Amino acid sequence: MNLQSLNSPRYASCIQACSACAIACEVCASECLKEEDVKMMATCIKLDRDCADMCRLAEALMARDSALVDEICRLCAVACQACAEECSKHHHEHCQQCAQACQRCVEECESISMAA
Repeated sequence: MNLQSLNSPRYASCIQACSACAIACEVCASECLKEEDVKMMATCIKLDRDCADMCRLAEALMARDSALVDEICRLCAVACQACAEECSKHHHEHCQQCAQACQRCVEECESISMAA
């Protein structure tokens, strides 16, 4: 991993937001699977998993200072926004925390993709 990229002011905040979002999404998906009506949580779980994967990919591409950072951050913001919107519909604490982490990640990823 390129530690210089991790320390880069351009990416550091976004990498942290992506990491926190991926963790929040994994926690949310796991907790959703424990809910009484799991079927009602299916969309939330799917979006949690998609979002976590996108965040991890964005982290990796930023860490290696890939030429694809702008595009992956744009797509990551889309995935995070969809997840935030779905999670915010549910009143479970894990969903609300996930929605907040996703929204922060949207803002960070958009700041990277718009800076291009």
